[in-house]
Amino acid sequence: MIRKRKKFEWPKKLWDKPRILDENKLKLKYGLKNKKEIWKTDAKVKYFRNRAKILITAEAEEQQIFFDKLNKIGLNIKAVADVLSLDKEDLMKRRLASIVCERGLADTPKQARQMIVHKRILVGGNVVNIPSYLVKVEEEKNIILKKKVKKVKPVEGPVEEVSEKSESSEIVEEKVETKTEEGEIENA
Repeated sequence: MIRKRKKFEWPKKLWDKPRILDENKLKLKYGLKNKKEIWKTDAKVKYFRNRAKILITAEAEEQQIFFDKLNKIGLNIKAVADVLSLDKEDLMKRRLASIVCERGLADTPKQARQMIVHKRILVGGNVVNIPSYLVKVEEEKNIILKKKVKKVKPVEGPVEEVSEKSESSEIVEEKVETKTEEGEIENA
């Protein structure tokens, strides 16, 4: 069995107050579960930067392939300098939870996260239940809210259609007349 490696690095100074305050703001702004998600995003930005440093001396074709990959994510990269200036907030804005909240499908980032985890969001017709999913530019317009479908038992026999007008008039006040054995009429 292959053991999964961690995809982030712990901060070098765990009790650095300015860093903690910045992380708390990010956690509230993007509705994150914990600070580990910030560290994972930071590690991904660090990977992109290191890759760009390696590609400085590479051919233009290789650089363009890398830039196209980042542009599909929605980062607007045109040169190596743009990659080196990336910030963790640039990637946080491209997360599924952030985009669901931004498009108005959820009121808050926490609500967006909950909707995603509860499998209520469809991306391109497929259910995605990962809030940290990086949404591609072409998928962004295909994000929709899944409608909840109630399972109803089939009705046996003939089905009568009732208009809304008749239902509302019957609800107002209804007197029921019943006949007793003596033939008298009672109002209930």
